[in-house]
Amino acid sequence: MGIFQKPASRGRFAVVIPTYNHGGRVAQVAEESLKLTFPVFVVDDGSTDSTQAVLSNIKGVRLLRHSRNRGKGAALMTGFAEASKVADWVITIDADGQHNPKDALKMIQGIPENDRPVIVGMRRGMEGKSVPWTSRFGRKFSNFWVWLSGGPAVEDSQSGFRIYPVPEVMSLNVLSRRFQFEVEVLVKARWKRMRVIEVPVGVNYAEGAERISHFRPMVDFLRNSSTFARLIFQRIVRRPAS
Repeated sequence: MGIFQKPASRGRFAVVIPTYNHGGRVAQVAEESLKLTFPVFVVDDGSTDSTQAVLSNIKGVRLLRHSRNRGKGAALMTGFAEASKVADWVITIDADGQHNPKDALKMIQGIPENDRPVIVGMRRGMEGKSVPWTSRFGRKFSNFWVWLSGGPAVEDSQSGFRIYPVPEVMSLNVLSRRFQFEVEVLVKARWKRMRVIEVPVGVNYAEGAERISHFRPMVDFLRNSSTFARLIFQRIVRRPAS
């Protein structure tokens, strides 16, 4: 028995950690995730640093690798495909150390009985001085456009700490394969009448702590804008259920 006994009706869980050049942080994230006693898949999205070597020394991690960088969404889809062989739900955790994997237990408790929602770890403490301005602005920008695209009204649409019902999410036809995957999946889940539930979790943005982010303000702003424009157009043309 693990440290958390999940109700049988909720099924089996696995962890997927997408990573790209997080060699200094991903090992700790993986090791803490293993303590959940669920299968842990780490998807190395074409890293060029020490990521692969570091992970190869961690017993119990199931390491997947892209030969080149394909984007966070592509890494998640690779992880989902493998995790679906052993699990009904996937817990996704970012590799940069901002999340505490044990908070996943609170998120599991937030899953209603006999329901298959998307659970989003709503990060508390995102207004602190140590939080990058790009993260603060990006979250508010994204929240508004997710709602305008016909998605749920949420407080943290950019959180990468989530629980997904695997078969349902893999059938949503999400087209984005980079950071935009996570906002598109919320919108399309809402279109399919899947519930999106936020559960408060902590966040680690300690002042002075090393943090590797691959967010590029101009490039990703344009990609986000393109994704939301496409979703709004699809919403108007197809008029999914509200």
